[in-house]
Amino acid sequence: MNLLVWLEPWEFSPTVVVAVVVAAVLFARGVSKAKVSIARQLSFWFGLIALYVALHTRLDYYFEHEFFMHRAQHLVLHHLGPFFIALSYPGAAIRAGIPFSWRQRFVRPVLQTRVVRATLDVVMHPVVAVVLFVGLIYFWLLSSVHFVAMLDWRLYRVMNWSMVIDGLLFWWLVLDSRPAPPARLAPGRRVLVVIAAIPPQIVLGAFIFFSPRELYPVYSICGRAFTWLSPMRDQQIGGLLVWIPGSMMSVIGALIALRHWMRLSGRARLRDKHAAPVKAASTVNSHPSPAGQP
Repeated sequence: MNLLVWLEPWEFSPTVVVAVVVAAVLFARGVSKAKVSIARQLSFWFGLIALYVALHTRLDYYFEHEFFMHRAQHLVLHHLGPFFIALSYPGAAIRAGIPFSWRQRFVRPVLQTRVVRATLDVVMHPVVAVVLFVGLIYFWLLSSVHFVAMLDWRLYRVMNWSMVIDGLLFWWLVLDSRPAPPARLAPGRRVLVVIAAIPPQIVLGAFIFFSPRELYPVYSICGRAFTWLSPMRDQQIGGLLVWIPGSMMSVIGALIALRHWMRLSGRARLRDKHAAPVKAASTVNSHPSPAGQP
């Protein structure tokens, strides 16, 4: 059997193709200018390819007809793919890949608009970031919502893209290796943010795993891809994917964020809120007073 057949889309989506191609071209153009290491390049390409496979291949048939396959898809869309893209720190490369005139004429004015800045301030707030990251998982796994989303192809795509976008925003916030500013959060807060996302995922996964009844009958109604797998077993495997791999990805993210915190602390690059006033006061006191004044 030709393995390339699996790369053919089950349902063609121009949005996925355009988004992946644009990201790939911009990153490839900016790699040499931004001097991106081989490890970071591999991380970016792995994350981008993982997103494409989860969104636009023949595997999508199985994602739509088995609950545990659907959870594997969202594990890639919300955790694995965005995680590796954020881990590659592609911002500088993508920015360098955009022609300078386009950056000056289009990108910068858009990013500086009040609406965009206010939106980013809200979604990148630590509390909002955790609520969105965990809340989207809970929302799309509500039985009634999940039933409709798996039947309506438009809502199905909205569900998948919401997971991708939120995953990119969350991991970009958490895995930022810079001090704050320019990073939005201090290193210690980044660790707390990702740790806060772990318990709700464990609770949800355990609830699905131990549930005594079938929570997602839509897969039985539409027909299952694996007829040898019982609905309850399918649901239990899906619950385990929420419970263990999802939580473990957050643990790994917390360890990386902790590593950045220790590295910045060791290099004395953490800003001390009390140091600036003290330093300013000592600077003022060190200047000689003008003649005739005490």
